[in-house]
Amino acid sequence: MKKIKIYSSLICPYCNMAKKIFQDRNLTYYEILIDNNIDLRKEMENQTEGKKTVPQIFFDNDLIGGFDDLYDLVQKGLLNTKLGIDDEI
Repeated sequence: MKKIKIYSSLICPYCNMAKKIFQDRNLTYYEILIDNNIDLRKEMENQTEGKKTVPQIFFDNDLIGGFDDLYDLVQKGLLNTKLGIDDEI
């Protein structure tokens, strides 16, 4: 299974919804809170070709995008495939 990394903010409802998708499926993720941390915000922007909104979600080093992109994978039944999981969780 690929590692899940999410750049997020404490005040972002879309970040919370993305994390809930992972939590509901018992998927472990690594969260990087960018609140009040200009270095982490710049790190996120560098890794996402300048995107400034959160969440920004990665599976291993592949940028998935934001919440809408994650939700699209869920709706199409492609989340497990994208994560490299054989069986439906």
